[in-house]
Formats: sequence, structure tokens, C-alpha cells
Amino acid sequence: MKALKKLYKEFFGITEQGESKKFVPDTEELASYNKELEKTAQIMKSMTEADLDEAQLINNITDYRGGVEFVLRDPSTAQAVVDEIQQWTAKKGITLVNKKISPSGKVVYMYFRLGQDPSSEAQKVQGYLSQMPELKHFRFNVRQPKKKIQPEI
Repeated sequence: MKALKKLYKEFFGITEQGESKKFVPDTEELASYNKELEKTAQIMKSMTEADLDEAQLINNITDYRGGVEFVLRDPSTAQAVVDEIQQWTAKKGITLVNKKISPSGKVVYMYFRLGQDPSSEAQKVQGYLSQMPELKHFRFNVRQPKKKIQPEI
């Protein structure tokens, strides 16, 4: 029983009241962190507002007509990302009409049915997709189905 108790204490880092372990930080490691922190602080002090790049949203809300096309960082996660987006949109009341994953798995196209308020829907979709780390970039785009050419008789 003592061996089990000792193993349990070591695993969870538990000490009894009489015992105390003191944490002694590595002074060399602390010194290197402090140097890096000072360098970063100096760089930040010298920066001006002109040095900062702003994030640019290339998708205007008015561009949204139900279609979203996005490029994934890792093609192996395509199906998982599509399932995650599909669950989120179902929870928000946005109906998925069509989805297509490219053969390479890098590009995904999803088409949603437009709701009563497309602008708020576009804001929700844009906000959700922009915070996903799996996506490299996305855009609002509606792919038109290929028109069949009928021969003239």
C-alpha cells in the first residue's frame, strides 16, 4: 500500500503537510528570457503605427450569395473541417445545399441556402471561417453549374 501511495504522490505532485519541495529556477534560463524580453520591448518602443500591417478582409458582405470557397493548410483534414463547418452552420440555422472537396483535398466549396437576412448570415460565416486555423484563406464565391450546350436541330 505504501508503494501505491508513493506512486500516487509522485504522479500528482502531492506533498504532505510536513514535506515541502522548493522550486529553484535555472538562473541561466531566466537570464536568457529576460534578454529576449528586453529586445522585444526595445523593438516595440521603436515601432510606429505605419509599421503595423492591418488585416484586410477581402470578402465584402455584399459579395455573399451563399457560396464559400476556401483553401486548407493541410489537405488531410479536409473532411474533418467540412464536418465541423457543417455542424456549426446547422447549429446557426444555415442550411447546406452543396459541398465539394477537390480531388487533392486542398480546395473546398460549400454552398448554403440564403436565409432571410443574408448580410448577418455573411457576417456569421465570415467570422467563423476567419478564426479557423485550418484555413489558409477563403472567399465568397458562387460556382455556376456548367451549362449544357444543346445542339441545334
